[in-house]
Amino acid sequence: MSPRRIPALAIVADLVAVVVFAAIGRMSHSEPDNLLGLLATAAPFLLGVLAMWATPVVRAQPVGLWAALTVWTGTVVIGLLVRAGFTWSLPLSFAVVTAVSLAVLMLGWRASRPSCPCGCGSARCSSGPDPGPA
Repeated sequence: MSPRRIPALAIVADLVAVVVFAAIGRMSHSEPDNLLGLLATAAPFLLGVLAMWATPVVRAQPVGLWAALTVWTGTVVIGLLVRAGFTWSLPLSFAVVTAVSLAVLMLGWRASRPSCPCGCGSARCSSGPDPGPA
């Protein structure tokens, strides 16, 4: 795969993870099945994803550990704050379920990828194999 495609695929994976999270949440609460409702539910968290993707840490190594933690943490915090701003409510149980669910979805796809020895997350890396301890 071309290294230029990795950031595009990574941001799409993060956005899909948020939409899946919102869809599962709406289904579990028997919300109506419509696209507008899904987008309204996902919007605060999609905003969080986009904000985190504007950071140099994420753009430099989009599938690396620091990028994963940055995107996940920022998505959760921004999403919960924006949602609380609109609903004037933030139940602790919702915050916990949000953090855990998005961790599974956003960190999970990154963890399932083979990574290179330098930690950039690429299956093929110019750093070559890890020589081990000196």
